Amino acid sequence: MTPETLTFSSQGTPCSAWLFRATHDGLAGAAGRPVVVMAHGLGGTKDSGLAPFAEAFAAAGLDALVFDYRGFGASEGSPRQTVSLAGQLADYRAAMAAAARLDGVDPNRIVLWGVSLAGGHVLSAAAGRDDVAAVVAVVPMVDGLAAGWHATKSHRPAELARATGLGIASRISVATGRGAKMMPLVARPGEVGAMTLDGALADYLSIAGPTWVNEVAADVSLELGSRAPTRAAKDVSAPVLVQIADFDQSAPPYAAAKAAFKAGAEVRHYPGDHFDLFPGKPFHAAAVQHATSFLTRHLTPAESLHV
Repeated sequence: MTPETLTFSSQGTPCSAWLFRATHDGLAGAAGRPVVVMAHGLGGTKDSGLAPFAEAFAAAGLDALVFDYRGFGASEGSPRQTVSLAGQLADYRAAMAAAARLDGVDPNRIVLWGVSLAGGHVLSAAAGRDDVAAVVAVVPMVDGLAAGWHATKSHRPAELARATGLGIASRISVATGRGAKMMPLVARPGEVGAMTLDGALADYLSIAGPTWVNEVAADVSLELGSRAPTRAAKDVSAPVLVQIADFDQSAPPYAAAKAAFKAGAEVRHYPGDHFDLFPGKPFHAAAVQHATSFLTRHLTPAESLHV
């Protein structure tokens, strides 16, 4: 399936998006079709493993808008490769507004889908809104402090101290006008990087698209420390599906379960690690089937159920 390429503005900066049109109108109501807004996790780009999810949603009857955050992938914006939680959340909201304006879309049936870091963004973006019809959070990273503690189980203290020190140095460098210090987004165990678990480099490279850059501003660890979308989960009124990898070494499963409980979510568990729900991995097919089934159940128009 070849998507349309379009651009929308987030706080004045053009963001690049792909639009996968629904292949049928089975989920359409009087006001139009539902639309799912999708984005990647930490440092990810829309061409890095998201298309198969979007294609499945299009085949289920949803339009799917997949976008890159400012400063990443094909989107404009600077500084490049710098993670801002507030900035990415603003980008999600701008993408939601753009999706609501699409031809044939019901602006009151927006679906939010996010993986990893974006799995937390979607809970925050959905909180307190009545135009969100459903939320899917995949291996969500929802608690920065919990993630930091979780990391102590799989990283040596010296590795964590080195990453923290580099992050502090990067913040100082930015504050003095010299720009951020960069480090690899993903690296081998023992090397400097934001993600250095055994197998993480190979897992990321297996989905990496042509716009993906293996680099991120080093203060990312400090930025993630303030991560707390779990607090917003209780304010999400839409149906929520949380997909948890039970042996996730990157996003603590117990934190995801806590957020799911607060949101009154449906939960699906998979006996794998953080990347195992992506294309080419053991639980991708199951994760896609569970998500499309969940969305079909909640988005099928009432009049269709009585035919």
